[in-house]
Order: sequence, then C-alpha cells, then structure tokens
Amino acid sequence: MIWLQLFWEFFKTGLFAVGGGLATFPFLSKMADKTGWFTQSQLMDMVAVSESTPGPLGVNAATYVGFVVRGIPGAITATIGLVTPSVIIILIIAGFLKAFRNNVYVDTVFKCLRPTSAGLIAASGLSVAASAFFDASKEADSGALGVLKPEAVILAAALIVLTRFIPQTKKLHPIVWIGFSAIVGILFNFGGAIA
Repeated sequence: MIWLQLFWEFFKTGLFAVGGGLATFPFLSKMADKTGWFTQSQLMDMVAVSESTPGPLGVNAATYVGFVVRGIPGAITATIGLVTPSVIIILIIAGFLKAFRNNVYVDTVFKCLRPTSAGLIAASGLSVAASAFFDASKEADSGALGVLKPEAVILAAALIVLTRFIPQTKKLHPIVWIGFSAIVGILFNFGGAIA
C-alpha cells in the first residue's frame, strides 16, 4: 500500500505543479503535514540542498522522500510518480501540437497557466522566506510568523552587500555564494535539522 501511496502523492504533485521545481513546494508542504514522511524543517533542508545540486527541485525532493520512506525502490517509485504526468502530457501534446498550434483555445489555456505558475512559485518563495527568517516554534508577541532569526537576516544582508555592491565580490559566480551559504548554514546550524 505504501508503494501506491508514494506513487499517487507524487503523481498528483507532478500533475498539478505547473511551472517547475519551486511550484512543487506547496504540494510538498501539504504532503509533509498529511503523510508525516518528512517535517517542514526537513522540507526546508530539501529545498536548500535541491537548489544547490544539479537536477530539478521536484525530482530531487521526490527521490529523497521516497528513499527515506522505502529506500532505493521507494526513491524510484516516488520519482516515477512525479514525472509520469509530465511524460503523459508531453506525449499527448506532441501528438496534437501541430494540429492545434494556432488554436485560440489552446493559446488561452497556456495564457491561463502562466499566472497560476507564477502564483505557485511566489507562494513557494514566501514560504521559504518565512521559514528562513522566522522561528515559528517560538511565540512572538508582535506577529504570527514567529520570532525573527537575526543570524538569517545578517547572512541575507551580507550576501546582498557582497553580491550587489562590492565590485570585487560582485563578479563571483553564483555557485560560490551557494557554497558559502551552505557552509555558513552548516557551521551555525541555521536549518536546525542537523544535530
């Protein structure tokens, strides 16, 4: 039963997460709450690692969750579940694309998908930012987001200054900043999941 559940949960994610890897984030967040396969904190770690390693975020996350739940066969099952809708849709579209390339209804559907995709990606970005900058486990008198994490604000401010305003560091490749941020995050245990 767990195999079917793994496949189905990631199949739904792959079917409805239009717009790339970050669009899968809201679905993964809901999956964490629903299944208990991973925590929100682990999801943040997955996003951080997936964004700094080769491959799409959604596929990396599916592979990781499947591996945690049922090892290598689970990783394969979850990954296949995630990519199956895309493969099916691409095969269908490829068969009909030439005939419907100039169809007004097809064009309208694609125009409607763009803002949906943008909304999913924006929701992902806001959720990641809230998790990065606020500690929801601590109550805050001033707001529902939790207590502000000063170390995260300092790191973000330092990265903005280093990547935008200092000519010597401004030209460095983004991978340098991803590596730097990963090292700082591990050293200062920003994610909280590493103990």
